[in-house]
Amino acid sequence: MSLDAVMAEINAFLGCETPDSWIKCALDEQEILLIDHANCEKKAANTAMNLLYKHVDRPDLLKKMSQLAREELLHFEQVVNIMNERGIRYRHISSSRYASGLRDAVRKGDGVAELVDVLIVGAFIEARSCERFAKLAPFLDDKLEKFYRSLLRSEGRHYQDYLGLAAQYSDQPIDERVQMFRQLEQQLIESPDDNFRFHSGAPALA
Repeated sequence: MSLDAVMAEINAFLGCETPDSWIKCALDEQEILLIDHANCEKKAANTAMNLLYKHVDRPDLLKKMSQLAREELLHFEQVVNIMNERGIRYRHISSSRYASGLRDAVRKGDGVAELVDVLIVGAFIEARSCERFAKLAPFLDDKLEKFYRSLLRSEGRHYQDYLGLAAQYSDQPIDERVQMFRQLEQQLIESPDDNFRFHSGAPALA
């Protein structure tokens, strides 16, 4: 699938575009953007590793999540290198409400239902990341633009892997759950957010 086709699929999957006010804030807060981007790559690798440990009886998941974890850790290393080149100190910052807001809606206790929801959430996080890389890239300097454009294909593949596994392991069509998470994700992206982060909503002071 061409990159244009991947992006068209992702934009159709998401319920909304990133607000222009977030783009403006990201350009003004590139230090926080990069620090939180590094955090997101670590968390993505950790999510994949957790799935590896919990679902050792699912070969397709093991293969895709091991590949994903390696790629996310490589991306983490690349972001940290860019930060070092720019004199940005990697430090602790608080998490955004985004991922926790999505995960709060995951069905708990039922192994298959919980797994399907976790995979759908992973698909939305990867799809939104990809959409934001594409939105930001035209406004960035040459190196960061090139890096963010280089991430589009891998992030698009991660979204497809998560969604495909969710459909594969569910005992019923996932359309209803996808739509529920789509509406929740849209609310998190479009509603005012007090803290700027890579996945934060519309800046509250915009």
